[in-house]
Amino acid sequence: MPRISAATNAAQRENTKRAILNSFGEILYNRGLSGLTMTDVAKNAGIGRTAVYNYFADMGELLVAYALDETERFLNELRVGLEGIENPIDQLAVYIRLQINDLARRHLPPGPAMRSMLSPESYAKLGKHVHELQMVLAHILSAAIAENYIPKNDIRELAMLVHGSLSSSAGRAEDAPDEETRERQILNTIRFIQMGLGARFDAEGNPVRLDSEESLPEQSPVQEAGLKVAS
Repeated sequence: MPRISAATNAAQRENTKRAILNSFGEILYNRGLSGLTMTDVAKNAGIGRTAVYNYFADMGELLVAYALDETERFLNELRVGLEGIENPIDQLAVYIRLQINDLARRHLPPGPAMRSMLSPESYAKLGKHVHELQMVLAHILSAAIAENYIPKNDIRELAMLVHGSLSSSAGRAEDAPDEETRERQILNTIRFIQMGLGARFDAEGNPVRLDSEESLPEQSPVQEAGLKVAS
């Protein structure tokens, strides 16, 4: 029997690990975390249960690995999406769009539920990774304030406003009957959040500084955008 090279063995291990993570994510999306077992993950991945334990000691470890993997994937998508975009309000639009897409395709438990399931060490590891994502939004918001595109405010409060709006919008986009409706809902959400933060736009829809004479007359965010968030 020919000897399996280290490179081939490493690739096989990586493929198996990827199959496990994909299987876990698929079940999590369709059924949620309640009652989910390693046997379910193995069966859905088409591998033996023992193979899953070769990579992850328990469900908590698998959950952390999946969350870290998804966060890293999102960060990579965000870095690519932000390339070449200099205006912080336009950067915010990219962030919101990618977050809506991300929230619609994965169903991770909320923070308190995650904390109750994980060891303090595992939760801290997850929190450190998520902090990288939070810093991207903080940088965008800080730049928007510094460049006078939105009024000065506490960055943490602004971030909470953004994520609170995102949480309520992701489900609507996911349930849209067609792609055109979904895109319209995403655009509505983007503009609603931007203007909720205090951003202003010219007649062509381009972001303008707050002291610019090109900005439209002061109105409520929804009125000024001529939009409404779909219910």
